[in-house]
Amino acid sequence: MAAQLSPQQLTETHRTTLDQALEAIRTRAYWSPHPEHPKAYENDGKAAFDALLGARFDLDQPGTDDWTGAEVSPYGIELGITYPHPDLDVLLPAMKAGMGAWRDAGPETRALVCVEILARIGARTPELAHAVMHTSGQAFMMAFQAGGPHAQDRGLEAVAYAYQEQTRTPSGAAPWSKPQGKRDPLELSKTFVPAARGIALMIGCNTFPTWNGYPGLFASLATGNAVLVKPHPRAVLPLALTVKIARTVLTEAGFDPNLVALAAERPGEGIAKTLAVRSEIKIIDYTGSTAFGDWLEANARQAQVYTEKAGVNTVVVDSTDDYKGMLSNLAFSLSLYSGQMCTTPQNLLIPREGITTDAGDKSYDEVVADLAASVGGLLGDDARANALLGALVNPDVKQRLDAAPGLGEVALASREISNPDFPDAVVRTPVIVKQDGARKQWEGPDTGAAYLSECFGPVSFAVAVDSTADALELLRRTVRDKGAMTVGAYTTSREVERAVEEVCLEESAQLSLNLTGGVYVNQTAAFSDFHGSGGNPAANAALCDAAFVANRFRVVEVRRQA
Repeated sequence: MAAQLSPQQLTETHRTTLDQALEAIRTRAYWSPHPEHPKAYENDGKAAFDALLGARFDLDQPGTDDWTGAEVSPYGIELGITYPHPDLDVLLPAMKAGMGAWRDAGPETRALVCVEILARIGARTPELAHAVMHTSGQAFMMAFQAGGPHAQDRGLEAVAYAYQEQTRTPSGAAPWSKPQGKRDPLELSKTFVPAARGIALMIGCNTFPTWNGYPGLFASLATGNAVLVKPHPRAVLPLALTVKIARTVLTEAGFDPNLVALAAERPGEGIAKTLAVRSEIKIIDYTGSTAFGDWLEANARQAQVYTEKAGVNTVVVDSTDDYKGMLSNLAFSLSLYSGQMCTTPQNLLIPREGITTDAGDKSYDEVVADLAASVGGLLGDDARANALLGALVNPDVKQRLDAAPGLGEVALASREISNPDFPDAVVRTPVIVKQDGARKQWEGPDTGAAYLSECFGPVSFAVAVDSTADALELLRRTVRDKGAMTVGAYTTSREVERAVEEVCLEESAQLSLNLTGGVYVNQTAAFSDFHGSGGNPAANAALCDAAFVANRFRVVEVRRQA
């Protein structure tokens, strides 16, 4: 089939966008080409989403030996969609077949094709928003923004880094001449080609299928690799839509659509483990549990493995000159998406003797009570609570939430909220549990302190520490032993601020200081903020930096006698 998207068309349409993305990652300034508000789109996407329900999702990819799917929305809807189940011995060779032409196209053409894919995805943001909502449990506006434009930004960011790293070495023939005194110089012609590693496996997560999935997908594709997308079995649809769009664009641009394919699994099949150790798989991107992430790192020895796992996110509360703003900011951070974000704060380290604030000195008990009241006020209206909380993504989260009161004194009890649009949705407000953070509770190798392990979901611990210095030592131990995607701190002391910074620099944790406005510790902006650092146990990579893309390809040199 002749290409319908010529290189010239791609350049005219998308080169400016690529250049703007390259400038954004250089300056770290705010920039996004993807509108965040539903009014910017032509339709609400619901009709398109509804049309997918109860039907077969055909991708026309080779090696389909069955159809599978059992997605049930956290809002109580059975999606009833079936997806192609792969015969890997047929699909993987078919994916590899198109890589030569994809490599020869060069970094710029690959980048521009990826930008076109993201533009097509962007045009269908409303439809994808419903797909993300009904697979992750995110409330609609969060699914729209985080699952749509913010995810697309992260994908474009990865494309920009991939292009930048591949073009550091000159393309085309590079003459080389070494003088030899009276003799003729030694002369060679050299070419340097970014060569892909092979087939990349992207293992999707349940909570943020596109936001966490797009960086790895587009980093691998833009560096010349084929990409096999293995969605979480509860969240297939958003990534299936993504794969379908990518295959269409690749075909129109004259490339093999099998450069991107889907691997949906049967219930309980565990296809990720099978795929992860196959010789064809050379790159793996994974977001999820520590246990499986550790298994991948230990067993997928033939692949370059990028993991985002569990961590214990911590906020040190030393002092503040905006007490009301601090409480409001923390309340929102604890509540957003029912705490089901890898960046949600879990441990709030508060000195036992209290803190100084612009509203007067506040004891530990007062700070905790005021935070509980702030969360209660934020979520007091059920309509607003539903818009912030979404639904619990799976029964494991509810089980942890139900068990939390047994871990200590409850400062804020969780309450059940009904959703009039989705009566079967499981919606719960956060719980805050008081904990003793005395050194004897966490020093030593065998401590059983609940706050030293991740409790994913709407559960947070108000930990009473003996001093800010102890809080910093506990922070250091937590990040070093358990990892953290985010660290927050509130202080009016330059000395404390420097001490917190030092801990985070030494332990490689991303820090947010004194957030009291509309930016929250659990939010990061593409092109500017790094998601994770890759330097502590929570993740071995950062979204997105040069290290995230540079090892997805190798530069192969060909030398010729001049």
